[in-house]
Amino acid sequence: MSPDQEALIGRVFDTYLKDHHHGDIHQLIADTNEETHRPVVVNAMTLFEANMEVGDYFNAYPHDVLALFDKVLHRTALELSRCGGQRPTERMTHTLHARITGLPVCPELTRDTIPRSRDIGHFLSVTGTVIRTSVAKVLEYERDYRCAKCRHVFTVQADFDQFYVFVPPAVCPNPDDCNSYKFSCLSRGSEPAACRDFQEIKIQEQVQRLSVGSIPRAMLVVLEDDLVDRCKSGDDVTVYGVMCQRWKPFFNGTRCDVELVLKANNIEVNNHQAAASRLIKDVQEEFEDFWNNYKYDPIAGRNQILLSLCPQVFGMFVIKLAVAMVLAGGVQRVDSSGTKIRGECHMLLVGDPGTGKSQFLKYAAKIMPRSVLTAGIGSTSAGLTVAAVKDGGDWHLEAGALVLSDGGLCCIDEFNNIKEHDRISIHEAMEQQSISVAKAGMVCKLNTRTSILAAANPKGQYDPNEPLSVNVALASPLLSRFDLVLVLLDTRNAEWDHIISSFILEDRGLPAESASVWSMEKMKAYFSVIKRLQPQLSEEANIILTRYYQLQRRSDGRNAARTTIRMLESLSRLAEAHARLMYRRTVTIEDAVMAVSVMECSMQGGALLGNVNALLTSFPDNPGQQYQIQCQTLLEGLNLPLLLQKEMDRQTRVKESWKDASISVFVPYGMRQPSGMSCDKQLFLSTM
Repeated sequence: MSPDQEALIGRVFDTYLKDHHHGDIHQLIADTNEETHRPVVVNAMTLFEANMEVGDYFNAYPHDVLALFDKVLHRTALELSRCGGQRPTERMTHTLHARITGLPVCPELTRDTIPRSRDIGHFLSVTGTVIRTSVAKVLEYERDYRCAKCRHVFTVQADFDQFYVFVPPAVCPNPDDCNSYKFSCLSRGSEPAACRDFQEIKIQEQVQRLSVGSIPRAMLVVLEDDLVDRCKSGDDVTVYGVMCQRWKPFFNGTRCDVELVLKANNIEVNNHQAAASRLIKDVQEEFEDFWNNYKYDPIAGRNQILLSLCPQVFGMFVIKLAVAMVLAGGVQRVDSSGTKIRGECHMLLVGDPGTGKSQFLKYAAKIMPRSVLTAGIGSTSAGLTVAAVKDGGDWHLEAGALVLSDGGLCCIDEFNNIKEHDRISIHEAMEQQSISVAKAGMVCKLNTRTSILAAANPKGQYDPNEPLSVNVALASPLLSRFDLVLVLLDTRNAEWDHIISSFILEDRGLPAESASVWSMEKMKAYFSVIKRLQPQLSEEANIILTRYYQLQRRSDGRNAARTTIRMLESLSRLAEAHARLMYRRTVTIEDAVMAVSVMECSMQGGALLGNVNALLTSFPDNPGQQYQIQCQTLLEGLNLPLLLQKEMDRQTRVKESWKDASISVFVPYGMRQPSGMSCDKQLFLSTM
């Protein structure tokens, strides 16, 4: 750039800093720690609007403009500090860095895919998922040399293109025409000014943005100074930086390998930004208005949401309710000793081929943030947990599916095809929600705070007389970690086959009234909103869950692998999940009854409702009446007449209020119900 161009950029950027970051710079200078690197986040759109020529120069000469930004920032910080009566040291001002954000959304600047060689030298923002982070290191980037002839001392910076190798000049840079080529190094490694923090991460294209059949590509990103340790494996990030190329020293007879790297100027972690953007007041008011319309019949409102869950699958009311409860999740608790009890729910779908298991997994992966969808047939223990990879002489940990989905959802199809020794590796990840690593001299613990939604086929023909562990060939310790295990059996019911074929061929797999079905974006927003709720268990709900747990423990035909203390924790999580689904902050009798009902379907020969085939369950025509029958059946079976009477009185008061208000809360479900196949007195339809 010419001196005139540099002067123009300096004036525009100085004005921008004084107008928009006056207070920020004062606050950063007031920090007494001289060694801490601190960022000043610059909004590119606001800066470029002030002068479009700066944007043109920035796009053409990103390296020079970024260096000029830092230089102007240091000068402005000194001026503002003197005006405020402060006396910062020169070292303190050089720890300030201009970090660019908010680039205009255009193909030339913003990318969702890994850039190519044609992008070298351009400033880009790249979005991806962090799959590997190296250890933070100290990098020497400046070194002093002295000419052996004229004793001139000059500074050489490490060459980024050659992996930070120091390359002395060919001749002495002394303006007196020394022309010497012999230099001696004056080490400055002990000086903090000559070193900086350094880290490399590896980002991969986001799987949900790839087209079918595409293999996700990855690239290295170089972080320096305050950007080090800003992210961890599994984070969704947006990296702003300059595309560069680098190569290792040449050797005679070997090929020169040039790799693309992104030298980061700024990095933003997007894990919660997508969810936070939806939690705006208008969206919350919309959901509150929705539940106000259903305050006299909340079960009908819940069923309306369930109809929008995987709408291409007909019926399967129990499965949709269970999936919705797993996606909502419970509340994590920490006891007095500091031990954490997980709030995420795990569910296993076991069923014959063609029962729609994979459809639920794919839909759940779309509506939940930080979701990973994988298949057991191609997954190893390293792919599910974490792998140790040697790169450039150093060992690095590369995150697997469970680590990448930390804080989200991990969907595993063909779960029974995972090899036996690989299944054992996920025991700790499911219950303790962490993975202990001791590989290649690296001993650490990684978080796996994720819900697992898995699907498996039975081993041959499912035999109801055999235990679940025999039918699925899964060990009892692994099965006990699932909160719900639902079995979907294809019983070849002629009437059901006719209904399903009509739904697929005539309705083309879509509900008859699509207007009543929530869109994918609305479902994403709703589950993001309810995740913020922290419902508390009421005394009545505690009594119901405890009594049911005791009943299962006393049952003669109980499954020893399922009726452990984990079952009581699962009941608590499911009740909290149903309260979240109902947009409540307290777990009521209704939530506890629904948690017990879903658990009964999971127990395979439950103590209260008998054997239920979850595949052939349909949406009830009258949700309120169905719940009353269900509540009466369960509470009578648990011998809780006082709670039953209390709940019936509440239902009566709700009906009277409904009549007084002279309103109707019935909304068409938008889905034909099978003739003569509504829910019976046993809560759910079973035609086994």
